[in-house]
Order: sequence, then structure tokens, then C-alpha cells
Amino acid sequence: MVRLTEGLYGEGPRHGMDEADGAQGVFRLERGVTGFRDRGAPPVPGTDPRACRAAWYAAARAAGGQAEDFAEQEYPQSFHSATTGDRDGTHFALFHAHHPLVAFVEERRYWYTDGFREPPTWATVLGDFGFVVLSAARLRSPLEESDTSALSAEEWRQIRHWRPKTLGATLFNSWD
Repeated sequence: MVRLTEGLYGEGPRHGMDEADGAQGVFRLERGVTGFRDRGAPPVPGTDPRACRAAWYAAARAAGGQAEDFAEQEYPQSFHSATTGDRDGTHFALFHAHHPLVAFVEERRYWYTDGFREPPTWATVLGDFGFVVLSAARLRSPLEESDTSALSAEEWRQIRHWRPKTLGATLFNSWD
């Protein structure tokens, strides 16, 4: 199995799960996390939608549910989206299109500024595939509480333009 997150994002103790209480420290935003880059810079990295889909189907099985769909990222979204159903209801997840990050949300939308939910316990399976599952507390935290030193000038231009208030709104955006 490929470890997509080796050396990135300070994985939590639960197989790539983010700590809800923020105990692992400051979250570092890596270059390209907004989906933008400086002119002439190398392309932003990408997560393979097939790897995301495989992880999602494994997580659905672990939940005792069924993966209902997986939609690949469409411009200008910075994320793929997925839905699964189990005995506890319907779960919606966002897989970041450029870095191995996952968020759970209340409903499927075109973009996100809020609506982040705590991941279900079975989401730890996603960590086995190299993804870091972010807590709702982390996603709702102000962007200023994150380490943004690796972001490019173009990413900062987009942040100043779109003015996201939270880490989640910065990561899971539909900026064009």
C-alpha cells in the first residue's frame, strides 16, 4: 500500500485521523493546497481519483454500508466528493484533489465555507490508505491558526480575493 502522507500533515495516532482537540499542533498548508500556483511554477500535486475511490469503497465496507457514489473533481472545485449510506444514515466526504486530505460534511454542495462534521469512527480505514481525515474542529479553525508559510504568492492572491475565514473553506474551495 502506498503511503500518500509520508512526512506531511502530522498524522494523528488513529491511522491518519486528525485530533479533534488540536493536540498534534499547527496544521501546515502545503504548496498547491488551494489549487493555484504561480505562473511558471511546477504543476500542483494531485491525488489519484482511483486511490480515493478505492479508499472510499473500503471505508463503506468497514461501515457496514454501501458506497453510493464517487464524483471526481470538476473545475473549479478543489475536491472529489463521495456518498455512502449505512445504518446511521448518509455520510458525505470530500477528498482533496491535490493533497491526501479528507473532510466529512453535512451535505453535498458546490463549495464549502462551513457544514463540516466530525468523521465517523469507521473513517480510520481511510488512514490505512494514506489519507489524513480532518476533524470538524480543525476545519472550522481560523486560517490564521495554520502554518501558511509554504503557500505561493498566487495562492495568497486568491486567499486575499476570496477571503476564506476557516481552514476548511481554504482547502475545499471552488475558486476560479
